Amino acid sequence: MSFFRGQFANVVEWEEFRDDMIFWKWNNREIKKGSKLIIGPGQDAIFFDHGKIEGIFKEPGQYEVESEIIPFLSTLKGFKFGFNSGMRIEVLFVNTRQFVVKWGTKNAINIPSPQLPGGVPIRANGTFKFRVKDYLSLIENVVGVRNSYLVEDVRKLIVPSIDQLLMKWITREGKDLFNLQAYSYEIGEGIREELDMRVNKEGFEITEFNVMSFSFPEEIQEMVKKSASHSMIGDMDRYKDVAMTDAISSGNSPGANTATDMAGMMMGMNMAQQMMNGMNQNGANPQNQQQQAPQQPQQSQAQQGQQATDNGAGEIPNFCPQCGTPTNGMNFCGNCGHRLA
Repeated sequence: MSFFRGQFANVVEWEEFRDDMIFWKWNNREIKKGSKLIIGPGQDAIFFDHGKIEGIFKEPGQYEVESEIIPFLSTLKGFKFGFNSGMRIEVLFVNTRQFVVKWGTKNAINIPSPQLPGGVPIRANGTFKFRVKDYLSLIENVVGVRNSYLVEDVRKLIVPSIDQLLMKWITREGKDLFNLQAYSYEIGEGIREELDMRVNKEGFEITEFNVMSFSFPEEIQEMVKKSASHSMIGDMDRYKDVAMTDAISSGNSPGANTATDMAGMMMGMNMAQQMMNGMNQNGANPQNQQQQAPQQPQQSQAQQGQQATDNGAGEIPNFCPQCGTPTNGMNFCGNCGHRLA
């Protein structure tokens, strides 16, 4: 008799366990006298019949169904095993761990911006975490049509709505599009709350939603870099000074000699210009000297002639006979234009 009883005994356990499997249903079989229930770590075993939960068992280990399980079922306490016939009941094994899913925008999201008429194309990526929260909702809305459920099934359920939620929370309250990382927690928390409401009816809970990074097309990134560098420099004069200093200090880099020479020339020209400006401010301008020259006493024609005689015929006089300005060896007077030789 014990031989037959052993033949009819069943082992109720999660037979197709996978780390990415959220639940697995043991069904369409009879639990008979001598059956055992095996619960693995991180698993809950839920006995249910016609969508109604009869009992939930959480502690990992091995249990005798007849003596340790049946007495605790809500509506089947009076069930007595008899002969070799058993009772049909379904057992749902649930993975109680928290699952982590990676996500990323498949296409760039065009965020409206006054800087670009067509909007700023933005991509983002990150992770979200979820777990099973409500067993009754899970049985009523998912388990009835599925024998198992994978993490990938939840990812397909959630990811398509992320793009729309990203656009909503990025554009909310006029955030700086080029500094979105500063708002990543706020954006992620807003998306988490909305996703959580969407999956609650399936019995799931979104525990975290993280935005790891935002990215722009390469040309947009270059614009941001240039804008940042210009704002750091402050003005173009300072930018040129910094550029020249960098060129001089990079003497060991390829082309550094040419860069250094050019930088030196530019610095020399700037210094000369500053000196000229200083001379103008101090009244040392040569033109001022020329304008002051006529105030000097003019030589008489005899004195000029005598100088011409002393210097030899045809030689250029030291002072212009017309205005008295020093000739400096020129053929024409630099002040009045009088021909000197």
